[in-house]
Amino acid sequence: MKTILFTFVLSIFIVTGCQTNPSSKLARQCWSGLEKAKQELNFAKAQGFSGTVEYTKAATLITGASIQYEFGKYPNCINKVERARRFIKNSQVKR
Repeated sequence: MKTILFTFVLSIFIVTGCQTNPSSKLARQCWSGLEKAKQELNFAKAQGFSGTVEYTKAATLITGASIQYEFGKYPNCINKVERARRFIKNSQVKR
């Protein structure tokens, strides 16, 4: 019984480790996009665009993307980062 339980727990750790490989191409793309989006968001804030609806949407998406990154949902993270960067760009154009 202990052997079965040990094997089960070990297999869960192995599967979990394979799903969230932060060295994968998608993980790097997600992380890189997050870094760029955060920089752009900080720049937009410094320029006085933090009161716009687009800025708020972008900040929310970046937060969501960070959570997606932590859970290894890299395609979702990349999607959120791309949408956030569009909102940041739009926040600066509308003024």
